[in-house]
Amino acid sequence: MMSHQHGTGGSYKLSRSSKWFSSWNSYLFVLPALVFMAVFIIYPIAYNVALSFQDVNVYNLKGEHHFIGFTNYMKSLQDPVFYISLKNSVIFTVVSIFFQFTIGFGLAIFFNMKFPGRSLFRSLMLLSWMLPVVITGTVFQWMLSGDYGVFNYFLQSLGLISKPVNWLSEGSTALLGTIVANIWTGIPFNMIILLSGLQTLPVQLYEAAKLDGANRYLQFKHITLPLLRPTILVLFMLGIIYTFKVFDLVFIMTAGGPVTSSTVLPIYAYQLSFTTFEFSQGAAVSMIMFVILIAIAVVYMRMSSKEEVH
Repeated sequence: MMSHQHGTGGSYKLSRSSKWFSSWNSYLFVLPALVFMAVFIIYPIAYNVALSFQDVNVYNLKGEHHFIGFTNYMKSLQDPVFYISLKNSVIFTVVSIFFQFTIGFGLAIFFNMKFPGRSLFRSLMLLSWMLPVVITGTVFQWMLSGDYGVFNYFLQSLGLISKPVNWLSEGSTALLGTIVANIWTGIPFNMIILLSGLQTLPVQLYEAAKLDGANRYLQFKHITLPLLRPTILVLFMLGIIYTFKVFDLVFIMTAGGPVTSSTVLPIYAYQLSFTTFEFSQGAAVSMIMFVILIAIAVVYMRMSSKEEVH
């Protein structure tokens, strides 16, 4: 009897230790991802937050850094270049997303139909998304050149312009040139996401709508758009976050010039940090961008929660 109880207690302890080991074993599997997030995501954000409340610049980089509160934020909000950059970022984001979504939706509807060579042409459409941004920016820089650009040659051949235009060197067209390049880059992503959504829609609804006499426009309005609404919301949120923080494409094509005509907020933060070496003020601008994107994400979460309730 005693030996039986002793054996039961030992097996219970063994069971508890094995459960403890298996639970910690599960944490070990996610440990590399947690370390990666801590080193490359959490630490840089935390450091940037701390830097934005200090007075770090090229003159006191190795010296003592003092806490100065919201001084860097106030400097940024009082700088006219900040509002020019914010306006350019909003224009860049809204125009890019509008055309990326519109053209991508049209292509998604087109490739959702069955025709010979559909898979091949759909794969070719992904090339612009797969190309490195450096190559895309350089190619568009050549195409929009005022001296030898193919875009000027094409417009002159159609008689739309009488003389070459320096698209990236003139203040009135520099931002437009970067927007065109960004639209071309983002169309395939919109097309693939929307095409995936279209292919999950039930065919029976369209067949029933046809029997009721609904034409393609009514089917699109009352079936396609309502059912794709969650996909479209996700696409808009991802598009806004990605486009609002575009730096590399604009930097390669114009570097924010001429003057500030194509300076967006990421370029402005970069110039503060690595051109004028006002590291803390650059960090403050980055945090303002971060807060704007967080606010957009919160709005999306509320909209998606309302969507789930309905």
